[in-house]
Amino acid sequence: MKNSSRVLPLNYALISSLLFCLQAVPARAQSESTLAQRIQKIISRPEFAHANFGIEFCSLDTGKVLYALNADKLFVPASTTKILTEGALLAKLGADYRFHTRVYRTGSIDKHGTLKGHLILVASGDPNLSNRIQPDGTLAFVDQDHSYEGPALPGDPLLVIHRLAKDVAANGIRKIEGRVLIDASLFPDGPREGGTNVVMSSMMINDNVIDLIGSPGAKAGEPAALQSSPKTSYIKFVNHLTTSPAGTKPSFEPPDIATNPDGSVLVTLSGSLPVGISPQPAAIAVPSPTRFAETVFREALSAAGIQLKNTPAPAVTDFSAYTRFYSVENQVTEHLSPPLSEEIKITLKVSQNLHAGMGPYLLGTLVEKDTKHLLDAGFKVEHDFLQSANLDLSGAAQGDGAGGDWADLFSADFMVHYLTYWTTRPDFQVFFNALPILGKDGTLAKIQTNSPGAGHVFAKTGTFGSEDRLNGMMMLNGKGLAGYVITKDGKKLAFAAYVNHVSLAPDPEAAQRVAGQALGEIAAAAYDANLDAASPAGDYDLIIHNGHIIDGTRNPWYAADVAVSGDPLAAIGDLREAHAKREIDPKGRIVAPPASLKCSASPLLSVSPRAKNWKRPMSTLPIFPICASMRKRKQEYSSKVRKALKRKVLNLAQKRQVFVYFKREETQEGALHAEELL
Repeated sequence: MKNSSRVLPLNYALISSLLFCLQAVPARAQSESTLAQRIQKIISRPEFAHANFGIEFCSLDTGKVLYALNADKLFVPASTTKILTEGALLAKLGADYRFHTRVYRTGSIDKHGTLKGHLILVASGDPNLSNRIQPDGTLAFVDQDHSYEGPALPGDPLLVIHRLAKDVAANGIRKIEGRVLIDASLFPDGPREGGTNVVMSSMMINDNVIDLIGSPGAKAGEPAALQSSPKTSYIKFVNHLTTSPAGTKPSFEPPDIATNPDGSVLVTLSGSLPVGISPQPAAIAVPSPTRFAETVFREALSAAGIQLKNTPAPAVTDFSAYTRFYSVENQVTEHLSPPLSEEIKITLKVSQNLHAGMGPYLLGTLVEKDTKHLLDAGFKVEHDFLQSANLDLSGAAQGDGAGGDWADLFSADFMVHYLTYWTTRPDFQVFFNALPILGKDGTLAKIQTNSPGAGHVFAKTGTFGSEDRLNGMMMLNGKGLAGYVITKDGKKLAFAAYVNHVSLAPDPEAAQRVAGQALGEIAAAAYDANLDAASPAGDYDLIIHNGHIIDGTRNPWYAADVAVSGDPLAAIGDLREAHAKREIDPKGRIVAPPASLKCSASPLLSVSPRAKNWKRPMSTLPIFPICASMRKRKQEYSSKVRKALKRKVLNLAQKRQVFVYFKREETQEGALHAEELL
């Protein structure tokens, strides 16, 4: 009981039913059809022995909590954080907001088509200057985004840049006497985003990465082939990849990146690919999105037939002298993005870290109009938005837009309230349509594909892990899933499910295979579960509120209420709205089953003093419940209990360090009281 300070043994009927559930079927209810029983079966798996779960399901039709486990505790939420960032952007900018990426000139154009000045591309914060844009104005995505080593979308990743260059030529410019500049003053190249190591900037071309494809040779020892896209002089690769024997695992060393004096980049790649493996995608983040943009824009202008000067010049960092040229008469062309609703979809479907990471900065500059303290201003906008929704922010903390900051912490209850609030907004459908669909698309495409709930859970995923160097393992600090379920009979639910601190093998797929599938299974369980049986609104014989549950599965304790109807256990969860013939509040003490129910003289229950006040090992007191087969020994066992209480517990009881609860049993000596609060 590593998390316990006081112990509350359950009454005999409750002990019997709880132990039966734990030994026969890991459950929290009478029937396998109940949501609580299904969830208990999942979280009791041995791989979660040291993990912590925070879960809540709420009916959007009735407003009642159907299930809750540690719902008020803060958990590492990982990328479920993005639904707050993107929700704030959607609410404050509007679904129809569009980014305007404009090109201006700082001089006149003579009759020969010579621009007597500079050509400046002004960054707008548009995250999709790429080939995501489709002919119908929508944005395309691949379920596993290229920033997460998924395949790149087909087509030209410099699509927008080439269009802008062609427009410049179409407007009569044949030669530029000045420079080609990129004004990223809106948010200059800044820190790297924590999840994918991509540099954040208001200039985002191809998500600020170069896509790679590595292919093995025909036999071991041969060089591996390497392809990169887009092709540009900004970055060059030295390929030291080799081919390893068939059956070995691919290996990639961290790239060696060097920046040349002219701003171009040299990347050396080392590693191996086994014979016969399919081509492997990867991505390299560009060190300077602004320099990358300048190079590819110059190359696109040259390809469009425009003559450029090649005289080296220092980078421009202060564009204040040029802003007077940012007018309609000096505008050469512009790119108008698809509506923000499409960008929200991209970010949430594939969990695009760069896009979400830029969210608070965009809120700061576009909404708050603060160009000096963008991040703080952006979070002020989000904070005010959440406050206007009447949400209790004591259940939320956030340090970035994507979910990769250690300050990012949310309770399942806060997240459910946030999701519930969104259902009241006129733009809810835009928000809802942007969520991944279980077993169908985005980051949920491979989760619970054969479940009856596939296609009926709409939720944002999250994964945040770190390296456990001590044990050579991966520590999954946080895995999350938050969104909505539309049940088999049409009920609408909001839910949030988190699991923290899962030790996994150092396998990139382990987090999805173990925790991702488990959370997907928890969400899918609600699709066809008997929610009426799981509802806390019914009448019970007994409710024990605010207990710390130790369920016998070796999992840490968790906070929950326990309900009993007759002898069997009826529900475990958030039962604040339930009522019963009798209600007990153990005030946070431990509620635990016995080690066994064998009718023997061995101790079955123990009462433990507060460990933190004891310098010696924790002492325990055996308590002997009266089994049905021991009716002839009722007096003997009743006496044992009484003597034990008097001899071993009384001194602790006077200090209020233990809490003991007994089933009422009639004996020849009289009644053993149902409750002893010592």
